[in-house]
Amino acid sequence: MWRKIFGVGKRGTADTEENLSPHLAVDRESMPRHIAIVMDGNGRWAKAQGRSRSAGHEAGAHTLKSIVRAASNMGIEVLTVYAFSTENWKRPHREVDFLLNLFDSFLEQEIAEIHAQNVRMRFLGRRDRFTDRFLRRMEDTEERTGPNTGMRFNLAANYGSQDEILRAVRSVAVRVAAGEITPEEIDETFFSNVLDTAGDPPVDLFIRTSGDLRLSNFLLWQSAYAELYFTETHWPDFTPEELARAIEEFAGRSRRFGGLDPEK
Repeated sequence: MWRKIFGVGKRGTADTEENLSPHLAVDRESMPRHIAIVMDGNGRWAKAQGRSRSAGHEAGAHTLKSIVRAASNMGIEVLTVYAFSTENWKRPHREVDFLLNLFDSFLEQEIAEIHAQNVRMRFLGRRDRFTDRFLRRMEDTEERTGPNTGMRFNLAANYGSQDEILRAVRSVAVRVAAGEITPEEIDETFFSNVLDTAGDPPVDLFIRTSGDLRLSNFLLWQSAYAELYFTETHWPDFTPEELARAIEEFAGRSRRFGGLDPEK
């Protein structure tokens, strides 16, 4: 069914990517506003293919391109992906350098298309360990796409949710100490707006690829009531069709937010 709706072939190949349709077999009211994705499994995909980890990361970048386009065409309001965590610096230096260069190349090559799709791009996480060149690329991307009114695409790089929350708490503490705000003014809405995702709705659908069943320090505050979707599919093989299946499953779930099911 999804192949018919989207008109896409395996892994969103070049001859079919342009044909992605915004139509879903899901009511607009049942669609998630904010989707978060842990893009896991590039290395495992590469090992299964008998290829290098670098080849896996390159294939993952190709998948990200097709998923951003598909999510935008589907009318998703916010897409946030986990590209590089604060813990990923522990990986071998050569792999870290390759990943950062891949991010830089992705932005250089894809920013024109992202901008043409009316997508607004933002980066989440700390920026104190990136090169000046990559920082300029990030800032230029945010400035160029900032006026866009379509889907908001957040790329989390050097990001960890616990770190984000601590940074937010420290910033609030400074304002309280300066007398700018009182403790009584700090509620859930206030705190949400001092996080890296300020202005975005909470995560509705949290997707993790490649079989692991954990959150890995990603959007912990924002995902408090998110529906979780885990798949064995490695990220390079994750297609717009599977994204659609995840959305369909989301639409079929009952979200009670701590209350009772109104139908029971």
